[in-house]
Amino acid sequence: VQLQASGGGLVQAGGSLRLSCAASGIIGTINHMGWYRQAPGKQRELVAIIISGGTTNYVDSVKGRFTISRDSAKNTVYLQMNSLKPEDTAVYYCKAVFIMGPVFSTYWGQGTQVTVSS
Repeated sequence: VQLQASGGGLVQAGGSLRLSCAASGIIGTINHMGWYRQAPGKQRELVAIIISGGTTNYVDSVKGRFTISRDSAKNTVYLQMNSLKPEDTAVYYCKAVFIMGPVFSTYWGQGTQVTVSS
């Protein structure tokens, strides 16, 4: 299984970016996918998650600004980030959890850097 993340970059405060994460070589079915981020000197934190039924959840700091969505046909999850703030600067990672029978398997994509300048 591979998760290929893309879409990071440098943007000014107030700008927007859209991250994508495409899963390939899937074994089983997707239970949920999500985006995490890790800023320098900080722990990795959950940003947004979307589960198989479509329910979404966000960390409070991004509610109303970020939207997670998915294209099930493409096994791809997106993170639309609007009204970006300098504190959103971090390496963003996508994560997918798959189920095959009783077994849950977790995979991480490579990080993509998001830098928001003030």
